[in-house]
Amino acid sequence: MDWLEDMKIPVGKVARDVFDWLQDVGGPVFDWISLMGEVMIEAFLWVLQTPHPLIIVAVFGILTWFLQKNWKIVLFVVLGFLFILNQGYWEETTESLTLVLSACIVCMAIGVPIGIATAHRPRLYATIRPVLDLMQTLPTFVYLIPAIVFFGIGMVPGLLATVIFVLPAPIRLTHLGISSTPMALKEAGQAFGATGRQLLWKVELPYALPQIMAGLNQTIMLSLSMVVIAALVGADGLGVPVVRALNQVNTALGFESGFVIVVVAIILDRMLRIERK
Repeated sequence: MDWLEDMKIPVGKVARDVFDWLQDVGGPVFDWISLMGEVMIEAFLWVLQTPHPLIIVAVFGILTWFLQKNWKIVLFVVLGFLFILNQGYWEETTESLTLVLSACIVCMAIGVPIGIATAHRPRLYATIRPVLDLMQTLPTFVYLIPAIVFFGIGMVPGLLATVIFVLPAPIRLTHLGISSTPMALKEAGQAFGATGRQLLWKVELPYALPQIMAGLNQTIMLSLSMVVIAALVGADGLGVPVVRALNQVNTALGFESGFVIVVVAIILDRMLRIERK
């Protein structure tokens, strides 16, 4: 089989050359992205870490009541955060929440408009679907390599790797919600003289809201799944004690920090779950 190996397609070499070219040509762009990422991260860290932790817990409880109108869910959210405080992981939790919230803002700001565009243009969706498949199936560790090359070590490369991995979720679910809007609703809106923009804002988006919120939910869950991987490139948060426990073969630390990640995931899931009534 040596002859076949001699005819090897230079996938790795081409990828390396592309990254080298991007690094040379797009330096100012990557510096600007890095600066914007740092500003966003510092802003969230300041908001979450400056007030007393109990104030932040109360804010999350009020936000949960506003979203869910269910005192049981509010109680669960408050007790979950109090458990995190009890375990001594508040600072790490706020750092992970910063990464998750930043990734959600970027992914939803990009993913929802693309999802709307692809729902209205089936050929566009057929074109980008293989790219979305690649983004979701490529091993997550691979994203860390260009992130380090372009942005160095820290929270920003962790954020960018998370965004690339998570972005297909809001695109797919927004596309699903918009494209599944019943034709009868669209025809009713058109019969009352709705323009294309009015049809989008008053018919399609309200109908697709549960799917869009499901996309936000998936964005959060997938972002949390990246906190451990992001810790490998210097991102702070709950992934750091997990990596430390792995290096030290510390069962207690690993289970403790892992359980806190699960609690954060369940809290955010319960807060943002919206079902079509």
